[in-house]
Amino acid sequence: MRPIRRIALSTGGGDAPGLNAVIRAATLAARNRGWDVVGIRDGFNGIMFPDEYDGKGVITLSRESVRGIVHQGGTILGTTNRGNPTAFPVQQPDGTWVEEDRSQELIDKFDEHDIDALISIGGDGSLTIACHLYEAGLRVIGVPKTIDNDLERTASTFGFHTAVDFASQCIDRLFSTATSHGRVIVVEVMGRYAGWIALHSGVASGAHAVLIPEIPYDLEHVAETIRRREERGAKFSIVVVAEGAKPKGGDVSIVGKSVGQAERLGGVGQAVGDALGELTGKEARVVVLGHLIRGGSPTAHDRLLGLRFGAAAVRALDEGHNGIMVALNPPTVDYVPLASVRGRQKNVPLDSDTMLTARDLGVNFGDAPPIEPNLGES
Repeated sequence: MRPIRRIALSTGGGDAPGLNAVIRAATLAARNRGWDVVGIRDGFNGIMFPDEYDGKGVITLSRESVRGIVHQGGTILGTTNRGNPTAFPVQQPDGTWVEEDRSQELIDKFDEHDIDALISIGGDGSLTIACHLYEAGLRVIGVPKTIDNDLERTASTFGFHTAVDFASQCIDRLFSTATSHGRVIVVEVMGRYAGWIALHSGVASGAHAVLIPEIPYDLEHVAETIRRREERGAKFSIVVVAEGAKPKGGDVSIVGKSVGQAERLGGVGQAVGDALGELTGKEARVVVLGHLIRGGSPTAHDRLLGLRFGAAAVRALDEGHNGIMVALNPPTVDYVPLASVRGRQKNVPLDSDTMLTARDLGVNFGDAPPIEPNLGES
């Protein structure tokens, strides 16, 4: 491996609060070592298709360009979840689509720009691409990013804390209107095929039922929870639903899929709300938080974690590492092989302390009848 003189930063997949903190930390840490730093616009599109950016698809990252960005949401580099260079969609004359591996073309572009190493900041899809590029000969360090917290080998990802905090604030607000009108309110949150956001925000906010992908649900159990609450004088209920939750014997709710893009989940909240209205006879309203929990300014927790990850990625390069991902292993940030993350998803452990706490509090997960409280004298 040749000495490092210039590195590139790339942000791919969905945006997450804390991305700009990573960019700032990596830029300053690299420049303090005398390295040049560039940023690639919109994943790898900026370097692959420079004409679409008027020659500005690869931009210089200076101390001035990353000044004052830590508190900003999103990413100053832009991002995309399309155009995977290892499986690039190409339309054939007959209208069908095939996937081409253009990774060598991408690596050649890095050589043309005299880029010695890549810091790839992304979720499971982006880090899988990063691992492929590493195996093809590019020097790569991965930084885990996802609000869903579903990446293996790291205790947490930046963006998750912000998403949970905002979702919790929204659910708190819904309590007052649900109480006033005596309604059932169903809150759908992001998270794809893992229930971390729904579980943490639901339990923190005092929701009465939480439906997550890890536990297929039977809505009769949730409806019974609502009925028993009403018998005890509680006329309202809050149900938090992860977008990837599914009924027993059913499948996830998909709203669409574009060529070269992962399927988009959604609609489960409305289905749950409609069904609970019929089962309980109560008025049910549905709130989909959607991208609201993805945007906005990162919490102090996520800013600090992003800064730690960005600086650690540069340290890893300086120490001669390659093909690794920086990971939070409290209380430190350490390194794990990219290959150990590829194709793996971190689901909510059903025996985790948070799950056990929720069940002790009487939160219903749609897998069993509600707990009948002992209202007798002790």
